[in-house]
Amino acid sequence: MNDSFADATSRLWHAIGADDADWPAAQLTTGPRAVLPAALDVTGLATGAVAVATVAAAQFLAARRQSKQPAVTVDSRESCAAFASERLFTPVGWTRPPLWDPIAGNYRAADAWIRLHTNYASHRAAVERVLGAHDRETVQAAVAGLRAGELETAIVEAGGCAGVMHNRSQWLASAPGMATAGAPPLTVVERRSSGAGTPNAIGQLPFDGVRVLDLTRVIAGPVCTKFLAGYGADVLRIDPPGFDEVPSLLPETTLGKRTAALDLTAASDRAIFEELLAGADVLVSGLRADALKRLGYDDEALTSVNPGLIIASLDAYGWDGPWRNRRGFDSLVQMSCGIADDGATATGQAEPTPLPVQALDHATGWLLAAAVARALARRLTHTVTARIQGSLIGTANLLYSLTPPNDHLSVPTPNDFTLTATTTDWGPARRVPLPGRIDGVAAHWSQQAGPLGRHAAVWATA
Repeated sequence: MNDSFADATSRLWHAIGADDADWPAAQLTTGPRAVLPAALDVTGLATGAVAVATVAAAQFLAARRQSKQPAVTVDSRESCAAFASERLFTPVGWTRPPLWDPIAGNYRAADAWIRLHTNYASHRAAVERVLGAHDRETVQAAVAGLRAGELETAIVEAGGCAGVMHNRSQWLASAPGMATAGAPPLTVVERRSSGAGTPNAIGQLPFDGVRVLDLTRVIAGPVCTKFLAGYGADVLRIDPPGFDEVPSLLPETTLGKRTAALDLTAASDRAIFEELLAGADVLVSGLRADALKRLGYDDEALTSVNPGLIIASLDAYGWDGPWRNRRGFDSLVQMSCGIADDGATATGQAEPTPLPVQALDHATGWLLAAAVARALARRLTHTVTARIQGSLIGTANLLYSLTPPNDHLSVPTPNDFTLTATTTDWGPARRVPLPGRIDGVAAHWSQQAGPLGRHAAVWATA
């Protein structure tokens, strides 16, 4: 392994519950130590996250084959490109909707900066109700006369999403900051189960025959399930009928997956969902901490349907404290926990300066995928299953623990990264390829990206 990445990779490897004895000698990291310019070690986070997920997939493949683990190679430039994948995605001959809603962004309130997240229609409506404003100019005028903390509270109570910019010390002194100051990026709790097993089918890809029920949205969760799909998993994404995901993200986040619609408040659709659960190996959820419980599917209910189920969940602000059920996104967590303020200080800017990519989302997704791969291997070798919980705030804590390189870089452009041709339901495009290589294994996605709800709610594999 490239020694310059050793500390970052080791910390991420430990984050999925593994130890140094499990780390393979046959793993090579290539590429520059610094690719993405930031006050924090985003390059190390990206490269380490890709490395641990790829190694965990290779180890699961070796366990299934009862053979030596194949060698793994990870390149830092390719890893960082993957962390910018939604921005680098390039339609060919068609137009993708903008990544951000027109009124989403940072605003100067009377006493501090605040970020409004309005990419979902319901979240935009909440901001409009609170402010009585409907475009960027009138929103700015309304925000300027208000205290940031009071506005944040009002928007959240109205069902919207917002985040005040704090410095790191302010965040750690706040109630939600104190509650999550020691939160790791992941926790993994194993349990023995008579229902634990592994699909018998062993193909060319690590996750061939593995069924993944996908209840994720936006970026972090879909990054996890896209990785699993790229290495062979049958991933079925479930959304409520008519759910309006951020349309600009779908060409990236639905790649490799089938997508179906179920209403989990309707008895008939609940029966279908429970049949899918019974046949699943993994459930990945990106819903708020209390969402599945409110639908009647807490951990006890899920495992009563399928005792061998691996349950992996992520949220924004962690699993403890007053904000555990709070709506949140990467850009808001960066504002809350000090990252945007540290970026401004490091660059001498007078406004919030976030990381150059949504690194908390992407890293959490890759780490969750790594933990799922390791849980599948341990279910096979130790007859245990696992409950995995991750959070963006935990990943932020991990990022703060890394020592950034001293290199001072310019912001990369799309031409700095290699893209590959792809097809989508909307038309041809160029996208970032899956980073990381497993010797002798060619990752590919069996489903092209497309709209939600376009498939039947059934497993593709027998």
